[in-house]
Amino acid sequence: MISDLIESLKGHSLAILTADREMRVFDGRGVADLYRLLREEPRVLSGALVADKVVGRAAAALMILGGVKEVYTEIVSDLALSLLAESAVKISYQVSVPHILNGAGTDWCPLERACCDCTTAEQCLTVIDNFFEKKAMK
Repeated sequence: MISDLIESLKGHSLAILTADREMRVFDGRGVADLYRLLREEPRVLSGALVADKVVGRAAAALMILGGVKEVYTEIVSDLALSLLAESAVKISYQVSVPHILNGAGTDWCPLERACCDCTTAEQCLTVIDNFFEKKAMK
């Protein structure tokens, strides 16, 4: 089943197979889709299989809090791996990197930097909430 999910990732940034076997694909940037799902449709994440192009610490935290069962990613940060190691989420990946870069590849991803000192998924969520609240105010 994970191979079907990985195939669905082509052309999309995120693919989810829900516990009810519903396939959903998303094209948002960063963790926006995962964040919206956790806040508005948490059933989608609970027990789901997830394929995500890039997983940093913020995405890992959202998946942990959402109750994701398993995740596949092309690129995962060491920061995400350390958080996932303390959870029940199974992960497989192509490449691990020290940290995730921003879209331009010039610096750290803003949420990766903001969450780098968080030691729990709950701490990350507070940082992520603040990030999206500030973004909404602009």
